[in-house]
Amino acid sequence: MSNLLEAREVHRSFLIGNKQLDVLRGVSLVIQEGDTLAVTGMSGAGKSTLLHVLGGLDQPTSGQVWFRGRDLYAARDRERSAIRARKIGFVFQAYHLLPELTVQENVVLPALSRSMAFLYGKNLRERAAELLAQVGLADRSGHRPNELSGGEQQRVALARALMNEPELVLADEPTGNLDSRTGEEVLRYLFDLVAEQHLTLVMVTHNESVAARCSRHVELRDGLPVPAVD
Repeated sequence: MSNLLEAREVHRSFLIGNKQLDVLRGVSLVIQEGDTLAVTGMSGAGKSTLLHVLGGLDQPTSGQVWFRGRDLYAARDRERSAIRARKIGFVFQAYHLLPELTVQENVVLPALSRSMAFLYGKNLRERAAELLAQVGLADRSGHRPNELSGGEQQRVALARALMNEPELVLADEPTGNLDSRTGEEVLRYLFDLVAEQHLTLVMVTHNESVAARCSRHVELRDGLPVPAVD
């Protein structure tokens, strides 16, 4: 397997008033194609910050993030945005569905950033319908998000994350707003789709049993990764 994503001595600090808060203190890690990596740690350890930096959403204070041999933060904003849109799918704890759009329209939305996307309208709708079927929501495509349960909304968010056929899925506490039964259902769809489509997954979670489902596990402590305890 080849390296898909690499962080090299990543630091991320924030200014709060006159005080500097060092959240990431030199994180280095390598993620290979096909990895499923759980990132755990106490609240405030920097898990979500790391995920945002890895996904091209939040520029590090120093250090580098390489995706397929390209330095994400040395690239122009437009190039980084294109990589983020086409190669990386995001699933957050909050569903971030647009309430005025139907379920299918929400799933299609990421593909509209493609050049001349309007020429592929039928194909995009078919792709969205296929994804919704894969997450058990084939009969909900015409509904609005507020007509769905929390678990169903998160499954829509998962389908949306896969719309552009990404290589990497970044999931930030994807079951954090769900009860255990519903969360288990969402995780089953997530891991099944990752395996079926040969994707790479990095997932932030506070749940050790969820982390155990991943092939690798990194704990963040004081802004640095430490070996997981078996």
